[in-house]
Amino acid sequence: MVERPVERSAPGPGWALLIMLLVLEFFDQLSGNELDQLGIHAQEIDGVPEVFTAPFLHAGWDHLISNSIPFLVLGFLVLLSGLARLLASSLIIIVISGLTAWFLTPPHTIILGASGLIFGWLTYLLARGIWSRRPAQVVIAVLVLVVYGGLIWGVFPSSPGVSWQAHLGGAVGGVLAAWLLHRRATRRQLATSGAVRRY
Repeated sequence: MVERPVERSAPGPGWALLIMLLVLEFFDQLSGNELDQLGIHAQEIDGVPEVFTAPFLHAGWDHLISNSIPFLVLGFLVLLSGLARLLASSLIIIVISGLTAWFLTPPHTIILGASGLIFGWLTYLLARGIWSRRPAQVVIAVLVLVVYGGLIWGVFPSSPGVSWQAHLGGAVGGVLAAWLLHRRATRRQLATSGAVRRY
């Protein structure tokens, strides 16, 4: 018998991103929450670029831990469509969520956290089942609705200190991403199968 060392694969994108979030929060705590300044500064023009950094920062360990499981689960389900779709949908969601939070949140407020992206992935998965009409994606949409459907209420004002604005923007961004990425693919599939008729 020959002994071979077990090859360990690198962590997937979801785990790698979560590790990055943990590392960032660790350094944020060490710095006395200095990294929180890279969150979105509501209604300040120079706060717009932080749309791209805010989803990766959190207001303490409790905030990060509460986002971790849905971040991993929903991110993994989006990744099943491929890395390109994960990246494209995430970019659309981050931009729409961030700009909505920037515009609708009262001034002198900093918005940060991955929940806008999580809400976007949630609605992306739900809308993707509608646009793609693929049985597997419809099943995933139904399962996501059953398990995480209650999150949808987070798009309405609820607890103080929770950015419903980012949640709302993320939810809109997820639907938009599904429409852009899957409606076209569905039309191409129908066209190649001869199911589309033009008059």
